[in-house]
Amino acid sequence: MAELGLNDHHQNEIINYMRFARSKRGLRLKTVDSCFQDVKESRLVDETFTADEVTHVLNELQGVVHSEVESELINTSCTNVLLLRQLFSQAEKWYLKLQTDISELENRELLEQVAEFEKAEFTTSNKKSKSENMKPSRLVPLNEGGTSELLNKEIVRLQEENEKLKSRVKAIELQATNALDEKSKLERALRDLQIVQGDQKAIIRSKDISDLENTVAALKNEFQKTLNDSTENQKTLEENLVSTKHDLLKAQEQLSVAEKELEKKFQQTAAYRSLKEILTKKNEQIKDLRKRLAKYETED
Repeated sequence: MAELGLNDHHQNEIINYMRFARSKRGLRLKTVDSCFQDVKESRLVDETFTADEVTHVLNELQGVVHSEVESELINTSCTNVLLLRQLFSQAEKWYLKLQTDISELENRELLEQVAEFEKAEFTTSNKKSKSENMKPSRLVPLNEGGTSELLNKEIVRLQEENEKLKSRVKAIELQATNALDEKSKLERALRDLQIVQGDQKAIIRSKDISDLENTVAALKNEFQKTLNDSTENQKTLEENLVSTKHDLLKAQEQLSVAEKELEKKFQQTAAYRSLKEILTKKNEQIKDLRKRLAKYETED
């Protein structure tokens, strides 16, 4: 529609919701009016009232009006939630995620546009014609009969994709057929070549076998020679090891004798005897000091 930018179907749904909201709003306004009328008829019977009496009457009226307005606001909020629930439920059946912009709900320009649209739709001049030409309708669930634009688009897309897959399958089948033909040709050519080369291989095979036997014999002789050389080298190494061990023991014995002779010569020197006398005197002094110290400890 031109006013709100929606199609005819959604325009009808909005008009039906406006009609529902206007009827609920009218009932609540009548209830508020009746509250004031009750106060006029039941409380304002005297000609004069004190300030306290007027305050008491106004407080009671405020409580009643506050309760009615609060009840209407709560009911309106819950009604809007139920309406959004219907829309979101239908969107989820198509795995869609709808988004809302809360800031747009306070857009003064859009609010005035909606108010003008409501005023134009429900004026007294065309109210009757509108109600006669437009029957209220409920939201049509997507899982019930009827075609859908999204469903048609999805079907068309799947059909196009199916055609593309069929074309690819045909091309692959053609390539596979060509490959099988080429394979058959190569197999036939290979068999012919094997037949032609069969006789030549039979002639060459006997010569190859004799050459191979000669090569094996030569390798065997060389291996035996290498094994003999290795055995001789091992014996030589063992003999060298035994001789080296004897030399090592002899050298150790000579070293021990030399150490003993050196120690004996050192003990015969004047420095050794002098050092020994000094150590003896020091030991005696230490013994004397220990005896004296033991004496002092006993007296304590």
